[in-house]
Order: sequence, then structure tokens, then C-alpha cells
Amino acid sequence: MENEKLKRGEEIELVISDLAFGGQGISKVNDLIFFVKDAIPGQKVLTKVSRIKKKYVEVYKIKTIKQSVDEIDPRCEHFKYCGGCTLQQLDYEKQIYYKQQQVHDILAKIGGIKNPKINTILPCDKTFYYRNKMEYTFSGNPWYVDNETYDDVIIGLHVPKRFDKILSINECHINDPIFNDLNTAIKTCANKFNLVPYDVRKHVGFLRFLVLRIGVHTNEVMVNFVTAGYKPKLIAPLVELILENFPNVKSIVNTINADKNNTATGNTKLIHGESYINEKIGDYIFKVSANSFFQTNSYQVKTLYDYIIKTAKFKKSDIVYDLYCGTGTIGIYISSYVKKVYGIEIIEDAIKDAKFNAEVNDVENTSFYASDIKDFFNEKNNIADKPNTVIIDPPRPGLHGDVVQDIISLSPGKIIYVSCNPSTQARDVKIFMENDYKISDIQPIDMFPHTPHIECIITLKK
Repeated sequence: MENEKLKRGEEIELVISDLAFGGQGISKVNDLIFFVKDAIPGQKVLTKVSRIKKKYVEVYKIKTIKQSVDEIDPRCEHFKYCGGCTLQQLDYEKQIYYKQQQVHDILAKIGGIKNPKINTILPCDKTFYYRNKMEYTFSGNPWYVDNETYDDVIIGLHVPKRFDKILSINECHINDPIFNDLNTAIKTCANKFNLVPYDVRKHVGFLRFLVLRIGVHTNEVMVNFVTAGYKPKLIAPLVELILENFPNVKSIVNTINADKNNTATGNTKLIHGESYINEKIGDYIFKVSANSFFQTNSYQVKTLYDYIIKTAKFKKSDIVYDLYCGTGTIGIYISSYVKKVYGIEIIEDAIKDAKFNAEVNDVENTSFYASDIKDFFNEKNNIADKPNTVIIDPPRPGLHGDVVQDIISLSPGKIIYVSCNPSTQARDVKIFMENDYKISDIQPIDMFPHTPHIECIITLKK
């Protein structure tokens, strides 16, 4: 088959042989590769061509002709439309099998590593109801499903590739169960009091986002109403509803975003209780504020941090730099194993939380700095100690080129690179390997069951 002969909109039967990073099925016909949306290995599917490239073709599934032996019935009623848990139709053992294979393939292709030796992926014991944070959208513009009817205000998630259409969510099977109860109650109340959802096209309206967080190991819940203005009287009925029916809610805040950008950020005002909730990792307790980053799977984060300790083989004399430290969770968790931890993070509120967390946990051998990491090492700072170990946990885009060179210049004996994006991780690791570092350990961890996301820890040594 030649892609020059294919036409957009053409229907083709394909057999899915593999799963790509990102969750799309792969089918190979002669030398042509097809990426198939919503398909899993072992299925025979009828597809329609959506995009034709020089080296591959993108198609989407119209229907399944033959089921895969590894196919299971998705638990979620929204699976067909949501786009969040795209692997929910695939047996979990096979999910982690393909995730491990994806890490191998990415390191080989992008990282240029021949036959990378990868430890067996660490699975997640709890595969449903594991998320400790969800960001829902208020809307009056639903994605219509079959013959459903909708109230004036719905709460849900964006339909893939549509910024303006929201899928009304009745029950999500990966977020904490209390979020479903809060979602339903708040939606009913918003309609009862005729509150107006924000319209992202016309830029009018009031209710924008409903951000929910829970400390799984403390049972403390935060509700964050993101609105287009500060009008506490309008959200008063919602607050009253929560206080009367959800005693675990310890924090209610209101983030105001009057700008046209469609984000759940802005100036946050306290409405009830504390401005934060607490979460525990092992013996440590951590402050989680409305806008601070915290690993979204509280059940698996201890597994992740324990493995960092295992692979690092810390000594009491070690000096550790914790880059992209967030609220200091990694640095504080490893603090008893080392002499000193220096944490660096661009978000000032996160650094304030990190200092608070160190104090609450009686940890005295950590110091935290608010700075853009790519600029930090070029500015005057108070760090005289050079690191034995550098721990990196960057955002999905990976490391800025300047940061890679700064780390190389620091010349630590060990680099522990934690990433939720193996592609950018492989890109950066390749540069470290070109500068005298060698991989000593590769450990994938499944933090996000039923989704295509993968966490991976790579340890490099000189």
C-alpha cells in the first residue's frame, strides 16, 4: 500500500499490532505505518483516513470488526467520548506490558541507546479512583450524546480537540469518589440558583472551573471555585451546600480569573477553613495549596520516592540538588538519608510551601530557592556546596538546554532523572551520555492506570 494512493476520508480495514506512546494503535501494511485512534492491539477495525503524512497515516476507528483477546468492557459510561482513559478497554496487565515496551522503544530511537536494560515496570495496585486532583469545567455548551438532555449548567471535561464543548460527567472512575458526589451536588445547586457558566467564545458568564483536591491519607478535601469575578454572594449557596453535606471539606477557596485565557489560575481568596489541605507521604505531612503541584496519585507516590532512595544509594555525607522541587516533597522525603538538600523551583508560592513543609516536619537540612532554573546558576546564590547527586523532575517539555549544560558543569557523580514524558527524557539523557555519563538504572512506574502516561526514573553515573 502506498500513501500517495490514499485519500482523506477513505475507509480501510486494519489489524492493530502494537500500541504507540500516547495511546494510539499501530498497524503496519507493507512499509506504511497507520496510527489508529481508539484502537488496541489484537483488534481488527474499520477506519477512516484523517491525515496523510510522508512516513505515516493517521486514521480513526469507525467500528471494531474483531475484538482483541485482551479487550475488556470499559467501566466508564463516558469512555467513548471523554478521551481521558483511552486504555480502559485494554486489560491492565497488557497496559503495563505495552508501557514498558514504549519506554524501551523511545530510549532506543530518541536516546540512541542500543538494547536498553529496563527493570520490570512497577504496576499500580489501585487502578481506579486514584486521582487526588481533578479540574472540571462549568459550561452551558454541552457535547450532545445520543438523546441526552442537559441543564443550563453542566460540569464536565473538554471533548478532545474542542476548546468550547464540554462532556457532562456523571461519574469519573479514576478520580476520588467524593469528587463525583461533589460534582453532582454542586451542579444541581448551580442550576437551582440560576448561576451562569462562563462562555469561552463570548467571554461572558461567571462560573469557570471546579477544581477538587483531596489528601487521600488525611481525608481532607479542597474545593476551588474558579470564577470570572469576585462575587462571594453568588457562590454562597454552593458554599452552604458543601458545608452542610461534606464535612471532609476543610478548605473552600475562590480563584478569580477575569482574563480571556482559559486556565484555572489567578488571584485566590479564602472562603472557608484553611487555604490548604494536608497530605501524607510515609511519615511526612505536606501542605497542598490551590495552585501548588503535587503528584496526582497519592497511592503510588511513595513507591516513586522509595525507588529514588533505592537507586540513589545515598550517603550521610551527600549534598543533593533537587531541581524543579515544587513544594519540596522529594527533598524532604530523602532528607534523613543525606547531609543537605537544596531545592530550586520557579513558582514562589511552591517555595513558600516547601519551607513551611520542612518546618512542620522538623527537617533542618533543606534549603529552598525561588528561581528559574535556567537562570539560577548564572546568578549569585548562596549555595557554596557542590552536589554529589542532582535529582531532576521537570515538566513534560523536559530540560532547557541551558539547564542540561549547567548540570554537566556541576559534574555530580549521580543524576536521577524523574519524568512523566519518556520522549523528552530520552532526548536529555542522550546529551548527558555524550558528556561522560552512563545509565546505571531504568525504572518505569505506572502512576496513571488506563491512561497512556508513563513515569520513568533513569539513574546516570559518571
